[in-house]
Amino acid sequence: MPEMTFTVRWPDGRVENCYSPSLVVHDHLVTGGTYAVEDFLDRSLTALTTASERVRAKFGFACTSAMATSHQLRASAAAYASDQRVTVLAMHPPLPATPNPQEPR
Repeated sequence: MPEMTFTVRWPDGRVENCYSPSLVVHDHLVTGGTYAVEDFLDRSLTALTTASERVRAKFGFACTSAMATSHQLRASAAAYASDQRVTVLAMHPPLPATPNPQEPR
């Protein structure tokens, strides 16, 4: 199962690295995206729960690292107002670029 990390900048400028056991985070966040803290937390927790369940389906147990990241993000988010902004700085590995069928080759 491909794992990934994503790096975020909190409203006060603090940078945090986060772990996911699955690339599913790409379905919920985008590199360079800026989200209200509440929205970011909802998206991140949804992605990490899905990632943990993918681990459960494959190996028979949930991913404790995904749940640890969820707890880490909840604790970090608690320091900010829900409408303050979080920026996703990077996601590793990035998804491969897909060609746009509308663009000429």
